[in-house]
Amino acid sequence: MKSIIVTGGTKGIGRAIVDKFAQEQYQVFTCARSEDESLKGISNVHFFKADLSQRSEVLAFADFVRQHTASVDILVNNTGFFIPGQIHNEEEGTLEAMIETNVYSAYHLTRQFVNKMIEMRSGHIFNICSTASITAYTNGGSYCISKFALLGMSKVLREELKPFNVRVTSILPGATLTNSWAGVDLPTERFMRSEDVAEVIWTAHKMPASTVLEEILLRPQLGDI
Repeated sequence: MKSIIVTGGTKGIGRAIVDKFAQEQYQVFTCARSEDESLKGISNVHFFKADLSQRSEVLAFADFVRQHTASVDILVNNTGFFIPGQIHNEEEGTLEAMIETNVYSAYHLTRQFVNKMIEMRSGHIFNICSTASITAYTNGGSYCISKFALLGMSKVLREELKPFNVRVTSILPGATLTNSWAGVDLPTERFMRSEDVAEVIWTAHKMPASTVLEEILLRPQLGDI
């Protein structure tokens, strides 16, 4: 059974990825700060409670995964959160909080598994970036900074891992119907579905090993919100 790690797998895009790969009979390892009871009914899903903004908890999650599998085929760095605001007026500590969660978690977890992928000369790393990784917007503040940084990390990884047959894909979703948009007075059809992003990741991974989709930009049909 192939294995996949999906961080932040209890809600939104992360949960959709967990469900998709579990249905495809992958062994799924996921984590979040709080557990979703519905995951317990899926036999091939392994959950670990962790706050990945803390490096010690990233390492604990990595140890948990290694206790159950000798190698990881796919790593999806999905953990992240959004606080609206502007650089000149957002609360102190906003940048640090989003960098720790949106960037450092991906950096530290990738370092835990990428050397084994290099050794095996196979593997696929997905980083869930955002349209905010390429387009700055007024109320994006530190979120945009963190997502620009995550895309930069993806680009560096892509260059480093080319010789080792390890693929790296950056996913850049636009407005997706998740808790980040809770309370917004817009019709659901104005958003993409989390399941759509999961399907794109599945399709990208199933491409022949000789091909990598480096960056995938997804937007609602009617454009950004």
